[in-house]
Amino acid sequence: MKSLFLSDRDIHSIKLWLTRMKTPKNVKLRRKEKGMRAESILQLKYEMIGSGSHRIVYDLQNNYVLKIVISRKGFFNNRNEYNIYNNCPPGLKKHLCPVIEIGQGWIIMERMVPGIPMDEKYAEKLSQLNSKFSNYGIAPFDVKNTNLALSQEGEIVVIDYGNFEMK
Repeated sequence: MKSLFLSDRDIHSIKLWLTRMKTPKNVKLRRKEKGMRAESILQLKYEMIGSGSHRIVYDLQNNYVLKIVISRKGFFNNRNEYNIYNNCPPGLKKHLCPVIEIGQGWIIMERMVPGIPMDEKYAEKLSQLNSKFSNYGIAPFDVKNTNLALSQEGEIVVIDYGNFEMK
């Protein structure tokens, strides 16, 4: 698949990583070790700005981020974000970080600065947002401050919703 944002070299690096991603069953790598291993094989020109249990995140320096899988569950997370974003009701879409492209083992989303104020106003907004997701048949799992951001309009936006579940 051709990408509007990634070079052929980038895609080749990701494909190479996917062939080497699996570790032997008797080897258990910690999250940080998985990310470091992926980064050393990928050799991308972008800055890695985060990592989780299943994906690492690069800043593409153009207001977008690249999330690359580092575990089997990462494939599910990418596909899930793509499906939820593209199939959710319009009233919820403004609360989800936009998905721009998806490919084998990677997804590109808008870049947003994580974190929201931890005050009563936003606690109430977050509670209302969780209810809104539930009312639309989406279970909002893993909602935490590092997975949230504020839009320019002051709305809460979920930037990592790979663990959400559509019912």
